Formats: sequence, C-alpha cells, structure tokens
Amino acid sequence: MKQFLLILISLISIEANLFAQTEDNRIQVVGDSLLGKTINGESIREVHGNVVMTQGAVRITCDKAIQYLARNEAELIGRVVVVQDSIIIKTSRGYYYGDTKIAFSNVGIFLTDGHVNLNSKNGYYYFDEKRSYFYEDVKLHDSLSNLSTNKLTYFDDDDKAVAVGNVQVSDTSSTIFADSLIHYRNTKTTFAFNNIRIYDPSNRLAIFGNKLEDYGEKNYSKITDKPFLVRIDTLSNGALDTLIISAKMLESFDDSLKKMIATDSVKIVRKNFASINGETKFYQKNDQIQTFKRESDVNPPVIWNEEAQLVGDSIKIYLKDNRLDQMDINANASIITSNKDSIYRFDQLSGKRIKMFFDDKGLNRTEVYGNVLSIYYMYEDGEPNGLLKSSSEQAKIYFKDKTVADVRLYGKPVSEYHPENLIIGKEKDFTIPTFRIYSDKPTKENLLFKRKDILKYLMKDIQYYAGKLSTKK
Repeated sequence: MKQFLLILISLISIEANLFAQTEDNRIQVVGDSLLGKTINGESIREVHGNVVMTQGAVRITCDKAIQYLARNEAELIGRVVVVQDSIIIKTSRGYYYGDTKIAFSNVGIFLTDGHVNLNSKNGYYYFDEKRSYFYEDVKLHDSLSNLSTNKLTYFDDDDKAVAVGNVQVSDTSSTIFADSLIHYRNTKTTFAFNNIRIYDPSNRLAIFGNKLEDYGEKNYSKITDKPFLVRIDTLSNGALDTLIISAKMLESFDDSLKKMIATDSVKIVRKNFASINGETKFYQKNDQIQTFKRESDVNPPVIWNEEAQLVGDSIKIYLKDNRLDQMDINANASIITSNKDSIYRFDQLSGKRIKMFFDDKGLNRTEVYGNVLSIYYMYEDGEPNGLLKSSSEQAKIYFKDKTVADVRLYGKPVSEYHPENLIIGKEKDFTIPTFRIYSDKPTKENLLFKRKDILKYLMKDIQYYAGKLSTKK
C-alpha cells in the first residue's frame, strides 16, 4: 500500500509539472476589450485596443490580436511590435506561433538587434534560435555597409548573415555583387560565391570571379575560380586606358603598401603592354609592378612593350603618372625587337641585368650589365645595310624616335660588322644564345573571348565608373 501511494504521489507530481510547463508555454494576452467565440469548433479570443501579449521573454504589442487557443497561436494586427532581449520586430500585420516561438509577416517586416537593421517584404523570426529568415526585397544595414538580396538568414548570436540571390553589398569604398554570400559582422569576414563583381571606384577597379574570401580584420582578400581584373586608368593626356589581368588567383593586401598579387597563369594587357608570367605583384602606393619566375615555372616572365619582347627571371616595372618610367630585368635578361619590314630581322640584346628608362616619348635609354651580347641590324636611307654583332661587360644604348641613336660599349668591347650580302636570306643564323620568340602574347580580344558575361557587366556597369572617374588621376 505504501509503495502504491509513493507511485501515485510521483505520478501526481509529474502531471503537475507537465501542467505547469504547459501553462508557462501558453500565450498570455491582455487588452482593452476581449471577445470569445467558437468558429468551426475552435475556440477563438479577439482582443482589441492596447494589446499586450507575453510568452516567457517574448513580449508583443499591437492594436488587435486574434488568439487561437487550442493551437496556441495568434494573428497580430496593427502597429505590431515584438520584443525579446535586444531583438525588436515591427510590422503592420503578422502571426505568432506560441509552441515554436516563431513570428511571421508577409506585408513588410523590420528587425533590429541594436547592431543591424533588416527590412523585407516577408520574414520569419525564430526566438529560441535567435535566427531570422527574410525573403523578397531584403535589405540589411549596419554602421559600415548595406546589403540587399532575395533571401537572407541572419543568426543574431553569431552576427552571421547568409544571403542568396542577387546579392549586393556596398560600403564607403566598394560594391560587391554575387549569387550568394556569407558575412560575419564581428570579424568583418565575407565569403561570396558565383558571378562575383567587385567595383572599387576610388581605385578604378572592376574585379570578377566565382569565389571571394575577404578577411576585413586582416585587411586581406582573395578571389579564385577565374578571377579577372579590369582597371580604368587616366593617362597624362587625359585619355582613358584599360588594364586587364587574368590569373588563377588574385590576392589583395590593404596594408601600408596596398599590394595585390596575381598568381598562376597570369596574363596582363594594357594598351601597347602585355605579359605572361607565373606571379605578379602590384604595389599601388609606389606605382610598382614586379613579376617573378617561380621554382615550378617552366618559362620565365615575358613582357611585350610595343615591338619589343622582354624576358628575365624577374622584372620590375616603375610607373610615373600612369606611364612607364623604368623597367629592370634581372637574371637571364634579354630584349628582342621585331622589325616591321622583315619578319626575320630581330634586334637582340642580352645580359645579366638590363635597365630601361622611358620618357613621355617612349624608350630613352637602355643600360646592360654583365656578359653583354647584342645584334643590331643596320639601315642606310631606310634600306638594309648589314648588322653589327657586339659583346662587352657593359653597354648603354640611346634612342631617338624609337630607333637606336648611339651605342656605347664598356669593358673588353668586341664588334663585328656583317655586310648585307652575307645576311640576306640567312637572318635566322644571326641570333644570341638565349634567342626565343614567344608566340602566345595576350590581347584584350583573346582575354575577353568566351567571357561574354563579363562583357555584359562591363558594358552595363564599368562605363558608369569610367565616366565618373575619367577626370581623376
């Protein structure tokens, strides 16, 4: 008998606890007036005027509420405000599900947690999870940026936003477009995916790709999966020029040097300048470009400048007022210049190191150091007149009107003149040991080939920035 009483007391205690939990989970509603009725066998309570609805930490105010008692749900009408801790939700009409603690509206909804503001046509908020799901015309705003998208899931505790469909994120310096995006507000970390477009008007940049990783606290970002960069430059004469870069990876370091690195299968085109290489570094602050031959690279960096082909294990380019100012070619350096009147006649120059100096008119002077070898074709009154083959330890070559005006050799100079009658038809026999013509010179046309999506966006968007920035230098 004693055992039976103990079991009965336990059952009564369990039942009381379950009942208490059920009561705690019920939506509590007060207002100016209350009307109870039954529709289709369901008990309904209408509350009018200064409605206050509570459930645990959730507090709701509105003008009118229709409470469905059995379902533990309520329809909210007029100046609806839902609050839990720092979460504030506002709408003109919504719905609250008491059993799952979910609020919903499809007539326009606003949410803030004190850090971000969210607006959308439709939205759910999951109070137990502190998670919101908004869709259709979604906009998120915080102190640093604005985001718009088709669908957004926001995790309040993690300050994490997941956006899908027509994503656009703007801040004071740039705008990002993507198919989808994940953003962590606290660490300023962003991951974007597919059809990425980044516009940076202050630097006149448009960058395309399919995967972006941006680490704001580290001032570092990278784009992989077909990255492609277009930069609009204003030349000293006011004309616009376009720099195009493609690679397998683009990295940006927003540090004191403001450095960008293009890695693997790098192709660069700008007006009369082009390059293929394994790695290129761009230093925005001091207008410098460096390209290198990596250990894994089969070929060294190759640069084409007008009619000249430049090759070396590393090449440094210095710019001034958006024009070429100096170029240094280090280790296994060579310059091969084609002749427009003969496809087989190449002026050739090689050495351990070559330095080229430019002015407003073009190449002004070339200096060569270490094991200098050169072959220059001679002309008299525009007609071929043999060639001069030379060697020395150092050399200086001066140019005028894009042609050689003076050559000075230093350190055991040796020169050989070969008359025209011994050269004609045998031009291929006169080459330096490192002679090689690279045929895969990139052009704007072949870089943009099969990139019709980029062309579409360029036509639509980049012209706006080009026009806006055409007067900036």
